[in-house]
Amino acid sequence: MPIMIGDKPESSFADPMGLLTDCHRRIERFLSVLVQVSTQAHGSSLTSEQHVALQTALRYFREAAPRHTADEEETLFPRLRSLDRPELKTLLQKINSLESDHARAGRSHSEVDRLGQEWLASGSLERGDAERFARLVDELAGLYREHIGTEERELFPAAAAVLEASQREVMGREMRARRDLHQG
Repeated sequence: MPIMIGDKPESSFADPMGLLTDCHRRIERFLSVLVQVSTQAHGSSLTSEQHVALQTALRYFREAAPRHTADEEETLFPRLRSLDRPELKTLLQKINSLESDHARAGRSHSEVDRLGQEWLASGSLERGDAERFARLVDELAGLYREHIGTEERELFPAAAAVLEASQREVMGREMRARRDLHQG
Protein backbone atom coordinates (compact mmCIF):
# COMPACT_ATOMS: atom_id res chain seq x y z
CA MET A 1 0.00 0.00 0.00
CA PRO A 2 1.53 3.36 -0.94
CA ILE A 3 2.63 5.77 1.75
CA MET A 4 0.64 8.98 1.78
CA ILE A 5 2.24 12.16 3.11
CA GLY A 6 0.62 13.03 6.40
CA ASP A 7 -0.75 9.52 6.97
CA LYS A 8 0.14 7.70 10.16
CA PRO A 9 2.57 4.87 9.42
CA GLU A 10 1.08 1.39 9.67
CA SER A 11 1.48 -0.29 13.05
CA SER A 12 3.58 -3.39 13.46
CA PHE A 13 2.80 -6.70 15.13
CA ALA A 14 4.61 -5.31 18.18
CA ASP A 15 1.58 -3.01 18.63
CA PRO A 16 -1.49 -5.25 18.31
CA MET A 17 -3.97 -2.53 19.32
CA GLY A 18 -2.50 -0.23 16.69
CA LEU A 19 -2.67 -3.03 14.13
CA LEU A 20 -6.34 -3.66 14.93
CA THR A 21 -7.01 0.06 14.54
CA ASP A 22 -5.19 0.08 11.19
CA CYS A 23 -7.43 -2.80 10.10
CA HIS A 24 -10.43 -0.67 11.00
CA ARG A 25 -9.22 2.03 8.62
CA ARG A 26 -8.99 -0.55 5.84
CA ILE A 27 -12.47 -1.88 6.66
CA GLU A 28 -13.85 1.66 6.47
CA ARG A 29 -12.01 2.35 3.22
CA PHE A 30 -13.21 -0.82 1.47
CA LEU A 31 -16.72 -0.42 2.83
CA SER A 32 -16.73 3.10 1.44
CA VAL A 33 -15.81 1.62 -1.94
CA LEU A 34 -18.80 -0.73 -1.78
CA VAL A 35 -21.14 2.12 -0.86
CA GLN A 36 -19.70 4.35 -3.56
CA VAL A 37 -19.96 1.74 -6.34
CA SER A 38 -23.50 0.90 -5.26
CA THR A 39 -24.54 4.57 -5.20
CA GLN A 40 -22.90 5.43 -8.51
CA ALA A 41 -23.82 2.37 -10.58
CA HIS A 42 -27.16 1.30 -9.02
CA GLY A 43 -26.62 -2.25 -10.28
CA SER A 44 -26.06 -1.18 -13.88
CA SER A 45 -22.92 -1.58 -15.99
CA LEU A 46 -19.68 -0.85 -14.17
CA THR A 47 -16.87 1.27 -15.52
CA SER A 48 -13.52 -0.51 -15.59
CA GLU A 49 -12.50 1.51 -12.51
CA GLN A 50 -15.68 0.52 -10.64
CA HIS A 51 -15.20 -3.11 -11.69
CA VAL A 52 -11.69 -3.22 -10.24
CA ALA A 53 -12.76 -1.33 -7.10
CA LEU A 54 -15.69 -3.69 -6.46
CA GLN A 55 -13.57 -6.76 -7.12
CA THR A 56 -10.85 -5.52 -4.75
CA ALA A 57 -13.28 -4.58 -1.96
CA LEU A 58 -15.09 -7.91 -2.18
CA ARG A 59 -11.77 -9.77 -2.04
CA TYR A 60 -10.72 -7.76 1.03
CA PHE A 61 -13.89 -8.66 2.93
CA ARG A 62 -13.72 -12.29 1.80
CA GLU A 63 -10.02 -12.88 2.57
CA ALA A 64 -8.52 -10.27 4.91
CA ALA A 65 -11.38 -9.11 7.10
CA PRO A 66 -11.97 -12.59 8.60
CA ARG A 67 -8.41 -12.49 9.96
CA HIS A 68 -9.23 -9.24 11.74
CA THR A 69 -12.30 -10.87 13.30
CA ALA A 70 -10.16 -13.81 14.41
CA ASP A 71 -7.60 -11.38 15.86
CA GLU A 72 -10.32 -10.05 18.10
CA GLU A 73 -12.27 -13.22 18.87
CA GLU A 74 -9.34 -15.63 19.23
CA THR A 75 -6.54 -13.35 20.41
CA LEU A 76 -7.87 -10.23 22.16
CA PHE A 77 -11.26 -11.14 23.66
CA PRO A 78 -10.12 -14.34 25.44
CA ARG A 79 -7.24 -12.48 27.09
CA LEU A 80 -9.53 -9.76 28.35
CA ARG A 81 -12.05 -12.31 29.59
CA SER A 82 -9.31 -14.15 31.50
CA LEU A 83 -8.49 -11.08 33.59
CA ASP A 84 -10.08 -10.77 36.99
CA ARG A 85 -10.37 -6.98 36.92
CA PRO A 86 -13.54 -5.44 38.39
CA GLU A 87 -13.00 -2.23 36.39
CA LEU A 88 -13.40 -4.26 33.18
CA LYS A 89 -16.74 -5.86 34.10
CA THR A 90 -18.95 -3.48 32.08
CA LEU A 91 -16.56 -3.54 29.15
CA LEU A 92 -16.38 -7.34 29.13
CA GLN A 93 -20.17 -7.48 28.84
CA LYS A 94 -19.85 -5.53 25.58
CA ILE A 95 -17.68 -8.25 24.08
CA ASN A 96 -20.73 -10.48 23.57
CA SER A 97 -22.38 -7.68 21.59
CA LEU A 98 -19.20 -7.18 19.54
CA GLU A 99 -19.12 -10.90 18.72
CA SER A 100 -22.78 -10.70 17.66
CA ASP A 101 -21.80 -7.80 15.39
CA HIS A 102 -19.11 -9.98 13.83
CA ALA A 103 -21.63 -12.74 13.11
CA ARG A 104 -24.15 -10.29 11.65
CA ALA A 105 -21.48 -8.62 9.51
CA GLY A 106 -20.28 -12.02 8.31
CA ARG A 107 -23.77 -12.98 7.12
CA SER A 108 -24.22 -9.63 5.38
CA HIS A 109 -20.80 -9.85 3.74
CA SER A 110 -21.63 -13.30 2.39
CA GLU A 111 -24.71 -11.91 0.69
CA VAL A 112 -22.85 -8.79 -0.53
CA ASP A 113 -20.14 -11.04 -1.94
CA ARG A 114 -22.68 -13.26 -3.71
CA LEU A 115 -24.44 -10.26 -5.24
CA GLY A 116 -21.16 -8.52 -6.04
CA GLN A 117 -19.76 -11.60 -7.78
CA GLU A 118 -22.97 -11.84 -9.80
CA TRP A 119 -22.63 -8.15 -10.71
CA LEU A 120 -19.02 -8.64 -11.80
CA ALA A 121 -19.84 -11.75 -13.84
CA SER A 122 -22.99 -10.56 -15.59
CA GLY A 123 -22.21 -6.86 -15.84
CA SER A 124 -25.35 -5.74 -14.04
CA LEU A 125 -27.82 -6.64 -11.30
CA GLU A 126 -31.57 -6.95 -11.45
CA ARG A 127 -33.28 -4.02 -9.74
CA GLY A 128 -34.26 -6.03 -6.62
CA ASP A 129 -30.72 -7.37 -6.24
CA ALA A 130 -29.23 -3.90 -6.73
CA GLU A 131 -31.55 -2.55 -4.02
CA ARG A 132 -30.62 -5.45 -1.73
CA PHE A 133 -26.90 -4.83 -2.34
CA ALA A 134 -27.33 -1.11 -1.54
CA ARG A 135 -29.37 -1.84 1.60
CA LEU A 136 -26.82 -4.38 2.85
CA VAL A 137 -23.82 -2.09 2.37
CA ASP A 138 -25.69 0.77 4.07
CA GLU A 139 -26.55 -1.52 7.00
CA LEU A 140 -22.92 -2.63 7.20
CA ALA A 141 -21.77 0.99 7.25
CA GLY A 142 -24.01 1.67 10.26
CA LEU A 143 -22.98 -1.53 11.99
CA TYR A 144 -19.27 -0.84 11.54
CA ARG A 145 -19.61 2.79 12.64
CA GLU A 146 -21.01 1.69 16.02
CA HIS A 147 -18.81 -1.39 16.34
CA ILE A 148 -15.54 0.35 15.52
CA GLY A 149 -16.48 3.28 17.75
CA THR A 150 -17.00 0.99 20.75
CA GLU A 151 -13.75 -0.85 20.14
CA GLU A 152 -11.63 2.25 19.58
CA ARG A 153 -13.15 4.43 22.31
CA GLU A 154 -13.46 1.77 24.99
CA LEU A 155 -12.08 -1.70 24.31
CA PHE A 156 -8.70 -1.05 22.71
CA PRO A 157 -7.58 1.66 25.19
CA ALA A 158 -8.60 -0.55 28.12
CA ALA A 159 -6.80 -3.54 26.61
CA ALA A 160 -3.65 -1.49 26.03
CA ALA A 161 -3.78 -0.37 29.67
CA VAL A 162 -4.35 -3.76 31.31
CA LEU A 163 -2.52 -6.24 29.12
CA GLU A 164 1.13 -6.70 29.97
CA ALA A 165 3.86 -6.23 27.39
CA SER A 166 4.46 -9.99 27.27
CA GLN A 167 0.77 -10.60 26.53
CA ARG A 168 0.77 -8.00 23.77
CA GLU A 169 3.92 -9.60 22.32
CA VAL A 170 2.23 -13.03 22.17
CA MET A 171 -0.83 -11.40 20.62
CA GLY A 172 1.35 -9.91 17.90
CA ARG A 173 2.90 -13.31 17.18
CA GLU A 174 -0.54 -14.91 16.95
CA MET A 175 -1.73 -12.19 14.57
CA ARG A 176 1.40 -12.59 12.45
CA ALA A 177 0.95 -16.37 12.31
CA ARG A 178 -2.68 -15.93 11.26
CA ARG A 179 -1.35 -14.10 8.23
CA ASP A 180 1.34 -16.74 7.70
CA LEU A 181 4.11 -14.17 7.95
CA HIS A 182 7.51 -15.06 9.27
CA GLN A 183 9.96 -12.80 11.03
CA GLY A 184 13.25 -12.16 9.42
